[in-house]
Amino acid sequence: MRLTWLTGMLIFSLALNAAVLVTVGYKHFNQPVESSRMPCAFGDGHLYQRLGLDDSQLKRIEPIAHAFHFRIAELKSSMDSKRDRLISLIHREDNPEKLRELRTQMASTQESIQTEVIAHIAEIKKVLNQQQQDQFFALMDQSMNCSGTTLTSPGGGKR
Repeated sequence: MRLTWLTGMLIFSLALNAAVLVTVGYKHFNQPVESSRMPCAFGDGHLYQRLGLDDSQLKRIEPIAHAFHFRIAELKSSMDSKRDRLISLIHREDNPEKLRELRTQMASTQESIQTEVIAHIAEIKKVLNQQQQDQFFALMDQSMNCSGTTLTSPGGGKR
């Protein structure tokens, strides 16, 4: 009788552990990915798929997207290390010249990021037809204006 009771407890324990593992795994793998962390080129629901690109457009955009994301990752890493150095400098030293120099470097890196993004948008635009361009800029407008407001063109109307 005792062996049956121990076997029952072991089976119950294994079932409970399996349920916990399945639940944790389910929650881990089904977490929504932050849109800022999603690469725009690939995967369900990503930008280029939403535009309905054909195979030739995808072949043209793929190397552009890979190069862009690689370069942006490099620049982001550089900015992150500069930010860490800035925090360290502020915390450990009182040297306005070093802070000014680092702030200038950070501004330069930020400008490089902006330049890369603008150049990337211009490259992508060349691959898209007019309808896709309109949708591309509407999606970009929507992603940059989460509050529901939209950008307007210089003439005052919506883009």
